[in-house]
Amino acid sequence: MMRLEEQRALVTGGTRGIGRAIAARLADEGASVWITGTDGGRAETAAAELDGGRSRVRGIELDVRDPGSVKQCFGRVHREGPLHILVNNAGISRDRLLMAQSREDWRLVLSTNLDGLYACCHAAIRPMLKARYGRIVNLSSVVGIHGNAGQAAYAASKAGIIGFTKALGKEVARRKITVNAVAPGLVETDMTSHLTDAARKRFRIPIARAGSPEEVAAAVAFLASPEASYIVGAVLEVTGGLAP
Repeated sequence: MMRLEEQRALVTGGTRGIGRAIAARLADEGASVWITGTDGGRAETAAAELDGGRSRVRGIELDVRDPGSVKQCFGRVHREGPLHILVNNAGISRDRLLMAQSREDWRLVLSTNLDGLYACCHAAIRPMLKARYGRIVNLSSVVGIHGNAGQAAYAASKAGIIGFTKALGKEVARRKITVNAVAPGLVETDMTSHLTDAARKRFRIPIARAGSPEEVAAAVAFLASPEASYIVGAVLEVTGGLAP
């Protein structure tokens, strides 16, 4: 079903993992998709791999921590036409117990995950308000809801995304712009590939397995679709029932 035909989307951090799966799903549903990465060449290569000759996926350089990079990226996207869907997926973690975490790592996580989210939404929201339509989907995490030892910076950033999502959703809903969040649990990506079997067993997941990037992408695609028009400020957990 081509739910997103004639829609234009931008997925930050779309060159791998969950972001790449989201971009693929949006394109499969008919959207024209920009994917971003801090390395423009890598973003273009990933886009070509995803596109498969359909002329729906393109790559563009974006460092969400750099205001100049954000301005240049969104300026180029907006010059080519309206942006209907923004998926804020770019994020990093620097996991350490707080007593061992440097201020530099703390700021790096917050500036990427939270300040970057602000910058991209700020760049996208005015044209969406003028068009009286938009879908913004922010990638949070179950860690932002329940916390996790050794992930204070990551948890703080992902909890901040939830608060930001709920607040912005209330600001723009009257203009037919919805803002929602998806909070994945344990998902098989590069960020979780280092976990040992013993570490994985500590996750209490009733469905008894890790999730896939494609399962997260399905949730994002729904929230980005016209069918989600009455959902505002929601946090959709994609966790397999993960217990806190």
